Amino acid sequence: MTEPHDLFEEHRAHLHAVAFRVLGSHADADDAVQEAWLRFDRADRAAIENPGGWLTTVTARVCLDRLRVRRDEVEEAAGELPASPLGDPEGEALLADSVGEALSVVVAALAPSERVAFVLHDVFGVSFAEIGVVLGRSPNAAKQLASRARARIRGAAVPVSPPPEQRRVVEAFLAAARAGDLAGLVAVLDPDVVLTADSAAVRMGAPDGVRGAGDVAQVFSGRALGAQPAVVDGRAGFAWTPKDRPSAVWEVEVVAGSIVRIDMLAAAATLAELDLSPYLD
Repeated sequence: MTEPHDLFEEHRAHLHAVAFRVLGSHADADDAVQEAWLRFDRADRAAIENPGGWLTTVTARVCLDRLRVRRDEVEEAAGELPASPLGDPEGEALLADSVGEALSVVVAALAPSERVAFVLHDVFGVSFAEIGVVLGRSPNAAKQLASRARARIRGAAVPVSPPPEQRRVVEAFLAAARAGDLAGLVAVLDPDVVLTADSAAVRMGAPDGVRGAGDVAQVFSGRALGAQPAVVDGRAGFAWTPKDRPSAVWEVEVVAGSIVRIDMLAAAATLAELDLSPYLD
């Protein structure tokens, strides 16, 4: 029977590669792999049918936890992203090959769940069902996170604003909306901003497919009275949470200090899968 340490060593190189791709640092990757070993050593190994899969899942979860801690630290002290050295990747394979470089460029632009989903699937071929287990999401939600990360990496030449700036912009947007300040709303909206709504939000009366700062400003002017700023999947947004339960959430994308997209989500299944938390002052 293979000794636990020897079995772990068979997978160490793979686990380090996963952790390095996600965290972007060999030192952090070493720490994550060491934590995976400690958990493996304490686990009931007789119940582990697939040690390689189990270890990959545990390592990915450790990395996800560390990314979330790092995100909180970045919100307190975030710097500007450097210009992206990437061109227009020819297909998903080339994009996956360059993920180490890409992630070093867009580290502040990818939410933790997005990065883990993208790296595990596009680089290491982990199924979305397995990724869903790591993230605590459905396979479809994991697929959407990977797709969103892929799109952000492709568009890394236009860096998303750092978290503190995202929060300032969202708070300014909400203040102008509540005050019915059209000029204030237009000031924080990109001229080509897009507002979308899912089917549940449309049934609540929300418009879908509104384009342009003026028209989007009209939608929100004098409204959003009960909405509060929130962190939505690692990004600034806002939510309406009567009785402390989200009834509607708005995902906001801020680029270069302006809101370029707002997505209103109200479907119960979607809201249940969001990583939603209030801002803590």
